[in-house]
Amino acid sequence: MTATQAPAGITNSLTQGRLHPRTPWVILGLSLTAAAGIVSLISASTDSAFSLVGTVALGALFYLVMVVVISRQVEGSRQATDRFVTALVTGAFLVAMTPLVSLLFTVVVNGSARFDVQFFTSSMRNVVGEGGGAIHAIVGTLLMTGTAAIISIPIGLLTAIYLVEYGRGPLARAITFFVDVMTGIPSIVAGLFAYALFALFFDPGIRMGFAGAIALSVLMIPVVVRSCEEMLRVVPNELREASYALGVPKWLTILNVVLPTSAAGIATGIMLSIARVIGETAPLLIVAGFSQSMNYNLFADRMQSLPVFVFTSYSIQGVDTQAYLDRAWAGALTLILIVMLLNLIARLIARFFAPKLGR
Repeated sequence: MTATQAPAGITNSLTQGRLHPRTPWVILGLSLTAAAGIVSLISASTDSAFSLVGTVALGALFYLVMVVVISRQVEGSRQATDRFVTALVTGAFLVAMTPLVSLLFTVVVNGSARFDVQFFTSSMRNVVGEGGGAIHAIVGTLLMTGTAAIISIPIGLLTAIYLVEYGRGPLARAITFFVDVMTGIPSIVAGLFAYALFALFFDPGIRMGFAGAIALSVLMIPVVVRSCEEMLRVVPNELREASYALGVPKWLTILNVVLPTSAAGIATGIMLSIARVIGETAPLLIVAGFSQSMNYNLFADRMQSLPVFVFTSYSIQGVDTQAYLDRAWAGALTLILIVMLLNLIARLIARFFAPKLGR
């Protein structure tokens, strides 16, 4: 008996045959072809339209059965089970990605019609039909979101530092509880809170950009607290203990050791929290209102935002319906691009500011 031979009566599934790398693709093609033929026959017999979704679903079922049966005959039960689970995971991934790809495709196709220079250089002042743009909404979104970030980041970061480094007892538990509650509140509640707050100091009909920033900060603070808290907890305690052993005070240890170590994760969490609130519509519609003109003053008059611009363009259409729809889709595409840019910045920050582990 040679070294490569198994003893008589013993089957080693790891030494059995293997399917050719192209075989699963051939099986998938045959499965989709057979499914397309069956769906076509059903559509012709019932005088209904051809169903692409039905074809893909039936083809996936055929593929799952065929690849498992063929793999079991050639490779054994171990590899057949592996291919079965791989097919299920891949299918789940494709199902999850389908709505996202469909959404992006729809927004790009419909938004490209007005994605031009005029859209980014003009406002809607005195525009009732074609033309106009969303520069006033873009500026309003950047001003209100930036102000909300200026308010939320220090509060959220300091709260996270307190909870991780100092927080003990009932106060820390109470803060954690209320942060959890604030994380799940609907955005409309934040808008109503900001409206009620400013109505106490001004008239009930007050609308201003700063009130919108306050509403966004209410939604942003718990996200910043949670993300920063998790990043601070990731920092190894050995780094803190080494700093304490050198006689460094706790506040200086936090400033020079803990925060630099977690800077990349904190910056990523902050960017993601900004991306989370930049698309809020309900609170801004309540407290900031909407306008057709430019407004750079956060403390005076109504201020338009990009989500509200999309909402009003779609829901309050003028005589030229298509022009309003084109502007709404272009505004949605712009908002998606801004969020994508923020996520890209977060990834770059995490890459360049991550601790260097090499010597």
